[in-house]
Amino acid sequence: MAVPKRRVSKARRDKRRSNVWKMEPVALVKCPQCGEAKRPHRLCTACGYYNGKQVISVD
Repeated sequence: MAVPKRRVSKARRDKRRSNVWKMEPVALVKCPQCGEAKRPHRLCTACGYYNGKQVISVD
């Protein structure tokens, strides 16, 4: 059976519950072609461009 061998101290418990482990928001950059916000190093979903070249055609 999984039973703790030692009691967890208040400091250790509170460190685990602190806000240190929260995730950061997604970084966004402006697309140089259309100005829409997009994630870095990814295709722009608004215009279909990546690295100055049109990769897909968007209607």
